[in-house]
Amino acid sequence: MEPIVQLSLDLTDINEAIATARTAVEAGVDWLEAGTPLILAEGLNCVRALRAEFPDHPIVADLKTMDGGYLEAEMMAKAGATHVVVMARAHEETIKCVVAAGRDHGVKVMGDNLGCQDKAAASRRMEDLGVDYIVHHTGYDERNGIFASTGRRLSPLDDLDAVVSAVNIPVQAVGGLSIEEAINMPKRGAPLVVIGAPLAIDANSFNVASGDLKGLLQEITRRIRS
Repeated sequence: MEPIVQLSLDLTDINEAIATARTAVEAGVDWLEAGTPLILAEGLNCVRALRAEFPDHPIVADLKTMDGGYLEAEMMAKAGATHVVVMARAHEETIKCVVAAGRDHGVKVMGDNLGCQDKAAASRRMEDLGVDYIVHHTGYDERNGIFASTGRRLSPLDDLDAVVSAVNIPVQAVGGLSIEEAINMPKRGAPLVVIGAPLAIDANSFNVASGDLKGLLQEITRRIRS
């Protein structure tokens, strides 16, 4: 598939999120993500607000669903989400329920392998259960905790090749990538490129990072598509 650029709105204020999303759309970003902090702070209203403001853009609701799969996916679909996220470490029945809701309500399902010991096997299992995309994810706490205790950087690049080889559906790699690493993801077999914390969003304050956000996103989108 052609590369997709997704901005993760890992913010806690809907007005800031809308303004940031507007900048991103002007810069050429394809998909908008209601990040987990935004959903926690604003609930379903953040998805409704994004849909009202950007009627033609795909909107990913990063629920990180672990239980109540059908209801959570259905609620987000009715609020205007086009994609929902379920965790690989959820019970198999939960993943099935999210997939069923996706089929019933016309939304795509992204399966997130954060926290799995064997991320390639977890990704293959989620594909077998019917998810549409894989989120290959090294978590914020995971990265920072291991780095603090060992001095070794942890990254989704560590097992990206194994995950890409394990599945036949599109992959995105998330978790502490540099700008150059993010830009190179399509060449590594992960065409869904996510820009969020810490590239565009400050990972500690959950506010927009300082600097020229529009210029940064324009450069990233240009290089990814060149």
